[in-house]
Amino acid sequence: METVETLSPLSFSLKQSNQQFGYITVTVPHEYVDRLYHEASEQQKQKSHIYGFSRGQAPISYIEQNFQLHLFEHVKEFFFKYFVIDWLYKKLQEEKILFAGEPRLTNILVASKQNAAFSFSLTLAKPISLNGWKRLPFKAPKRKNYKDLDRQVENFLKEEAEASKNVKPNIIDVGDWVNFHVCLLDKQGSPLFGSFKEQLWLKIGMEEADNPFQALFVGKKVGETFITDHPGLQEHFSTHLDTNYFFSVEIVDYLSHAYFCVEHFKRHFKLKNTKEIHQKCIEIFSYRNDISQRRATSDEALKALLSKHTIIIPSHLVLRQEKAILEMVHAQPDYHVYKMQSDFREKITLLAEKQLKESVLIQQLAFLEKITINNLDIKGYLNLMCRPRTNEFIYFEPPTTKFSGRETPISASLLAQCCLKEKTLNHAILHLTKPKTGS
Repeated sequence: METVETLSPLSFSLKQSNQQFGYITVTVPHEYVDRLYHEASEQQKQKSHIYGFSRGQAPISYIEQNFQLHLFEHVKEFFFKYFVIDWLYKKLQEEKILFAGEPRLTNILVASKQNAAFSFSLTLAKPISLNGWKRLPFKAPKRKNYKDLDRQVENFLKEEAEASKNVKPNIIDVGDWVNFHVCLLDKQGSPLFGSFKEQLWLKIGMEEADNPFQALFVGKKVGETFITDHPGLQEHFSTHLDTNYFFSVEIVDYLSHAYFCVEHFKRHFKLKNTKEIHQKCIEIFSYRNDISQRRATSDEALKALLSKHTIIIPSHLVLRQEKAILEMVHAQPDYHVYKMQSDFREKITLLAEKQLKESVLIQQLAFLEKITINNLDIKGYLNLMCRPRTNEFIYFEPPTTKFSGRETPISASLLAQCCLKEKTLNHAILHLTKPKTGS
């Protein structure tokens, strides 16, 4: 395949309006804008019935002028999903920008022969000192001493070991996670944006709505590269315009859903032997007052860290987080029971503040300890989602991957951001539970 020149990468800038608020601009080169606008115009030309012209024969200049609004809306959406989200979270991590809540898209400027600018508002968090945090007094909650818990763990590990024997290595199946690079091609089959490739993760869903992506990936192997105009990819990148783009897809990695991988589990928690694997699994089988030992340990570890540091969360973020929590609680069967409690709203507010403070603290700890994420870390994180029981090891809210009943691709950098929180929390618990030596 012919290669084209690599254009300058996207740019990222942060301007602070005060100590609390900042504005991020992600800029896409105007060459990219013009290339996609022209490509989309060609597609629109072939699909449109223009009075006075045979189908597909209208001048491209007519299309570009009369369909400008729809074409630019398409450019905005495509760039946001193909470039911007991944670049935003990657740069936030690289620049070690401490923030609370999540960035909010506020404006998009796109015009012919001009750079595209995606603007985000960001609530900045005040840096906190975490010196000496490893020496904080901490006592992890104990397990329940029921022998049946040990048998449950043994049976769980035995069942997963048996399940692993029936899996064909490197062949993707329904339920698996697949990591792939996608590259938009022009009509000649060359990359439209130089050497840039978007990296995505996708869970191959099991519902009827997931059939399109099942057809695209099931049965394929890691390392395969193919060219496709698959409708699932068209719909992911474009809801404003009916497109028929061709993409080069390279399958980079995958994680089987058929079994819980103990090797990933060992690496994720830095476990050394069978005894430590067993002890770690006990944490999600031992419950006290409907709370697992693992959950209680995570709560207590974060409580110990927060007890020594004051983190002020702005009220607008608390209100936003309350809304997110209420939406989640509303979907639960016992919502009306919870709502009848006199202190229901007070509990929601306290939970919102707690979640935001924990997120800020764990983000700062990740920067302090220079914790980074790679593909093996992400696979270890996704491995915990393979089973409802092991999902209990995940403390922070995982990213939403299902929209309108269908699993959709997710940016690798956004997934890495979620994974980083869990890796940092594991790091904190590991050090807090170590025997304290010296003064």
